[in-house]
Amino acid sequence: MSLFRRGWRGATMVSLLCHSSCALPGKMPPAARAPQALTGDFRDDYRGSFTISDSLWFQRPANRFHIVRWHADAQFLIAQNAADDPTAPGKWTRIDWISFIDQQPYTWGFCLTTWTAPTRDAAQATPAPKRDTPRTGCNGFPFTRMMRVTATDSSATR
Repeated sequence: MSLFRRGWRGATMVSLLCHSSCALPGKMPPAARAPQALTGDFRDDYRGSFTISDSLWFQRPANRFHIVRWHADAQFLIAQNAADDPTAPGKWTRIDWISFIDQQPYTWGFCLTTWTAPTRDAAQATPAPKRDTPRTGCNGFPFTRMMRVTATDSSATR
């Protein structure tokens, strides 16, 4: 067997194995897509403003959470705090959410279940909030209620 054929076969095997199981050090697999109801521009019931995408939860003015995994079926996400986060740089966050039916204009709410976990696994293992008691179920506090804002509304809050 020629060196070229052995090299090609070896490279193919490494490529196939790595494609199925390798990740760059410190990098997580890409986040699954966010539920459509949770993406876009929002304002909370404390007048804070947010922009949420598949990969970033931006809570103005300075909190950026880089989303590594959406668990839509269990209604939570895991994110790593930005390196320049003013509260807990580089730590891990779990954000749980709940849908609201009769609280217009608020359609959903969230709980920062933890924002200081030392690892991704620790954030994910943090017990879920008590969704059946949304006024006190977020570590003794209410879920933060969110309403969608239009481009005109969101530019005024940026």
